[in-house]
Amino acid sequence: MEQFAHALADFVRAHQTWAAPVVFLLAFGESLAFISLLVPAWGALVAIGALIGVSGISFYPVWIAGGLGAALGDWVSYWFGYRYKEKVAEMWPLSRYPGLLPRGEAFVRSWGIPSIFIGRFFGPLRASVPLAAGIFEMPYWSFQAANFISALVWSAVLLLFGDVLAKIMEWIWRVI
Repeated sequence: MEQFAHALADFVRAHQTWAAPVVFLLAFGESLAFISLLVPAWGALVAIGALIGVSGISFYPVWIAGGLGAALGDWVSYWFGYRYKEKVAEMWPLSRYPGLLPRGEAFVRSWGIPSIFIGRFFGPLRASVPLAAGIFEMPYWSFQAANFISALVWSAVLLLFGDVLAKIMEWIWRVI
């Protein structure tokens, strides 16, 4: 995973015009229920965030691309859960993680709308919460409002975390 993050960061460093599309695709994959279980992309998003301050990449297009990609991934996951209901648990790769969907269901039932926001920031919940929200027919517009707001916050947090880490490392190198 670390090599994947470094390779993508190197690509974005060399081809800065691709920063927003790459971040969009990474955030989409990270938020899409089935893909996120196989290829977690948050490390690459943090690494690209580290490039923002040091390479002159504009934050806002990359941030919006990340937010839109994440929201679209959850939107598709919600639709998939809504459309296929309990059959989702029998599909690969979720069939390999039998406890994931019940945990997502319990979380959505306990927390309601805030579960979308909270689930965005916690690994396996990120994949199961939108599916569970669709399966259990959380109101569509409530889901989408929480989805888009949390996606924009999540994107900003990951990118800014990388940017702050880069600035701290730069400061440490100057002091040493």
